[in-house]
Amino acid sequence: MENENKVEDKILEASETKVDLSAGEAGKKVSFVEKMKKRCCGNGPCKINCKNKGIIAAVVILLLLIAGSYGYKQYREKIDLGPEAVKTKVEKFLSENVPATAKTGIKDINKEGDLYKITVTVDKQEIPIFVTRDGKKLIQAQGVIDLDQKPADPNAQAQAPEKTEAENKTDVPVVDLFVMSYCPYGLQMERGVLPAVEALGAKIKFNVKFVDYTLHGQKEVTENVNQYCIGKTQPTKLNNYLKCFWKDSKGTAAACMKTAGVNAASVATCVADTNKEFNPTEKAMGLNKEETVKFGVQGSPTLVINGTTVSSGRDSASVLKAICSGFTTQPKECQAKLSATSPAAGFDDEAAAAGGAASAASCATPAN
Repeated sequence: MENENKVEDKILEASETKVDLSAGEAGKKVSFVEKMKKRCCGNGPCKINCKNKGIIAAVVILLLLIAGSYGYKQYREKIDLGPEAVKTKVEKFLSENVPATAKTGIKDINKEGDLYKITVTVDKQEIPIFVTRDGKKLIQAQGVIDLDQKPADPNAQAQAPEKTEAENKTDVPVVDLFVMSYCPYGLQMERGVLPAVEALGAKIKFNVKFVDYTLHGQKEVTENVNQYCIGKTQPTKLNNYLKCFWKDSKGTAAACMKTAGVNAASVATCVADTNKEFNPTEKAMGLNKEETVKFGVQGSPTLVINGTTVSSGRDSASVLKAICSGFTTQPKECQAKLSATSPAAGFDDEAAAAGGAASAASCATPAN
């Protein structure tokens, strides 16, 4: 009733407000009702009761506004499905869009203003998302998702299978691996990629690049920039740095730079310049934004060969085969015998604790 009373007060206040007439009677103050009479009757005798007409018009407007206010209030209350119903819709969405190999769940759900804040778990990751109270829209860093939209037709997906080899052939293939530095599946792919990269040597151009958002907090933003700068200032040292970095989940950047012979001062200068240029955050890294958009990179890891996003096994033999599909004429190095066993996901200490289980999952928001 508070809103309705405020609306009524505004209407009554308006009816008593003094307003100026048009030119000719400038400066003369008349009431709202008198102005209505002036507009209705002109300068001649008034043949209808314009005062009553003005009052009736004000009452009609008042009733419409009160009805509208009450209706909007009822609408707002009606569209709040409640936490359990919203939770059910999100669980359904996760089951339809997250790979079956990943373990998903909902840790908690809380109302925040006109939204529900939901903490979604994907394997060991916790991902905050927001859902409108009507349960129709899921909001996260990369955009808004319609929860009422039907999942894609599996038959349609079958007509457009993932590419398993490069479409473009070159003498020196360009191999871009997009990761998040703390993503366990990105680390898994790096373990599979590096033996293939080392086997091919200078016959390919290999780059470690970064997904444009993160899922593992500020430490991942910092490490992404750190690895970006090692690759930019001392590219030949990056592979050895990564091999050291994989060992400890607690973060060993300084020690690993020393182990890999990286010039820390040069990296520090690059980090300062990079932070100033891109202002990277958890939601928008900016380091390789143009390429992530160009190649449709949505999660870690993503392998791109000569501009083609390629689906590959994460064992070194499969990665070598995928990379070699980008050669115009494959060199003898493509016949190298590499491991056909998928490496474990995560850091060495985490993989050991988990029993070294391999997985083909990825780090991505539920939308991807």
